[in-house]
Amino acid sequence: MTTGEILFERQGAVACLTLNRPDIRNAITSDGMISEIVDVCEQTQADDSIKVLLVTGAGSAFSAGGNVKDMYEKKGMFAGNPEQLRENYRRGIQRIPLAFSHLDVPVIAAVNGPAIGAGCDLACMCDLRIASDRAQFGETFVSVGLIPGDGGAFFLPRIVGFAKACELTFTARVIDSQEALQIGLVNEVVPHEKLLERCHQIAEEIARQPGRILRMAKRLLYLCQGKSLQDVLELSASYQALCHHSPEHRAALEAFLLRQHAARKGARE
Repeated sequence: MTTGEILFERQGAVACLTLNRPDIRNAITSDGMISEIVDVCEQTQADDSIKVLLVTGAGSAFSAGGNVKDMYEKKGMFAGNPEQLRENYRRGIQRIPLAFSHLDVPVIAAVNGPAIGAGCDLACMCDLRIASDRAQFGETFVSVGLIPGDGGAFFLPRIVGFAKACELTFTARVIDSQEALQIGLVNEVVPHEKLLERCHQIAEEIARQPGRILRMAKRLLYLCQGKSLQDVLELSASYQALCHHSPEHRAALEAFLLRQHAARKGARE
């Protein structure tokens, strides 16, 4: 699928969502782009043949966040009085973190360049972040007189810890990919020209696993955030009971036993 705002492509079990507004450094402020991102999340969730989703940006930026010019001119989602602006956020950009939170498919951010403001938060909505050596990250809202209004206050502390999230938010400091790696904001840093290749390698490794079980494992990890050990074990028991009766589990056991039998037979010969 190709539109004026995004690209959505499939390679087998791996899908890729590309923000396609390099002319504005993939700023996320138009209703069109927001709706298309939400639609991709919903399509991906509904399609059992998709096992991994990649998210990246066209051009030199992952996403520069909000459109500062539109903010200044109070256009689009930035128009209206305070009550209207609150509804603009609720009915607009805040649909994106909710869509990602409902997505059971593992998501990898291929951060190809600056991920600033809402762009940094978009990267944090993904499960894994692989960064180009040209990537930069900034929770820069306070520097333009704003607060993290699209989910950053939820996602960032869960990734880097509360104190580091406070530091990045309060200073609005932009960090490079190596510092992002040091603080755990990204999983890996690779040469820029190898970014998509490396992300596809990781995606293919994930996609070799059974799709329904992957989705259950991801949902369990997120449901267990902030839960007590007793609650985690209770949830785990319920999910595990379902897994034990899945055809994927049965097939994996049969393959294991066949390999074991072949190894014993080879040892005897």
